[in-house]
Amino acid sequence: QLQACGGGLVQAGGSLRLSCAVSGSISSYRSMGWFRQAPGKEREFVAASRRDGGYTYYADSVKGRFTISRDNAKNIVYLQMNALKSDDTAVYYCAGGARTILSTIRTMGGYDSWGQGTEVTVSS
Repeated sequence: QLQACGGGLVQAGGSLRLSCAVSGSISSYRSMGWFRQAPGKEREFVAASRRDGGYTYYADSVKGRFTISRDNAKNIVYLQMNALKSDDTAVYYCAGGARTILSTIRTMGGYDSWGQGTEVTVSS
């Protein structure tokens, strides 16, 4: 079970850090990811972290501004979001993939466990 939190209202240019608490061991997931869904749009990939090798992946729209990290001891995945823009307004979901492979790490199909979402609103 995944529990996301940390969303809120922030001004453009500001920062937020989202957290995703994993019930059980985070190491049971081959990959952890963040996705987002803006009003009227489809859910899209934001960032992912692979358990093996520590590789990270980002959507082009957030590269250089967002950072995904994990605390294996606390079983938490973070998404640090800096230089936020109004286009970042969305509900953010964390996801865990026990069998994610490289070709699916940026797709919803690569994940089998989902958190409930936390809302981020960026005011311009």
